[in-house]
Amino acid sequence: MAKTANQYYGTGRRKSSVARVYLVPGKGDIIVNKKSLDDYFGLETLKMIVRQPLVATQTEDKFDIKVNVFGGGYTGQAGAIRHGIARALLTVDSEYRAALKKEGYLTRDPRMKERKKYGLKAARRAPQFSKR
Repeated sequence: MAKTANQYYGTGRRKSSVARVYLVPGKGDIIVNKKSLDDYFGLETLKMIVRQPLVATQTEDKFDIKVNVFGGGYTGQAGAIRHGIARALLTVDSEYRAALKKEGYLTRDPRMKERKKYGLKAARRAPQFSKR
């Protein structure tokens, strides 16, 4: 399901967040989970992260973006949205690939939380040592 009636789709992932991104030709509105981008993300850095692929391809005011994102925290969700927008822009026009690839927006960030190990308090945190 890449393209249906001038609607472009991309899935983005980061940590445990998954974002489904839909691009429709428009004037540049970004809606995240039925809220505006400004209402959903409080920090300016997170808003900037979401807009990075659009800035790199000079398409800030060409598409309306509708995002459904779940899982993880705000930072992971912003990264997932950025990844999804970059993938959706590729379905729009393959000319954008060079700019997006150069900035690293098409690469899925593989860093995940390390699992807890038995005998330890966390992934690597050992119990406090006592001589007695």
